[in-house]
Amino acid sequence: MKLYYSPGACSLSPHIVLHELGLPAQPVLASTKTHRLADGTDYYTVNPKGYVPLLELDDGQRLTEGPVILQYLIDQRPGSGLLAAPGSMERYRQLEWLSFITSELHKSYSVLFNPAMPEEAKAIYRQRLRGRYEYVNQQLEGRSYLMGDAFSAPDAYLFTVTTWAKHVKVDLEGLAHLQSFMARMAGRPAVQAAMRAEGLTK
Repeated sequence: MKLYYSPGACSLSPHIVLHELGLPAQPVLASTKTHRLADGTDYYTVNPKGYVPLLELDDGQRLTEGPVILQYLIDQRPGSGLLAAPGSMERYRQLEWLSFITSELHKSYSVLFNPAMPEEAKAIYRQRLRGRYEYVNQQLEGRSYLMGDAFSAPDAYLFTVTTWAKHVKVDLEGLAHLQSFMARMAGRPAVQAAMRAEGLTK
């Protein structure tokens, strides 16, 4: 398999899960600025959507959209515990979190990374994100991870998008449960390995 990624982008989430599962995959750098690969290939010829992540399977099929890629990877390791059994309420709760992170957190950050967006609009989105994070913080009270004591797929996604907060001035002050979660995630060997692989840490 090949995972097309850009350092620190949302592709970090499946990168973390690959390491958690011990699945082999070749990381392929795809710049979100130039939209070119290291060999000069136009990334749009690989993924017409132009963004990461993209997972290329050994048979040449390609999957896009982070939450779907997470589910595919985890389904390659049945019993890993990173997603509950299909049809179970726990599985639907995990999918609920993945949907929330996609629509309410990830997409709000997209506005803040857009240099053409007026500062007044960015202030609205920062305030919106603060409100969403207050909800997440409440849900993490008394829990190590989103689903309880055990790490699962949504945690990788939440960690990834929340690392962006400091870069775009999203206020996370006072959200103690969220801060504890981030520290706990940063200490996981798979997270450290994925971040090293993307050149985010030494």
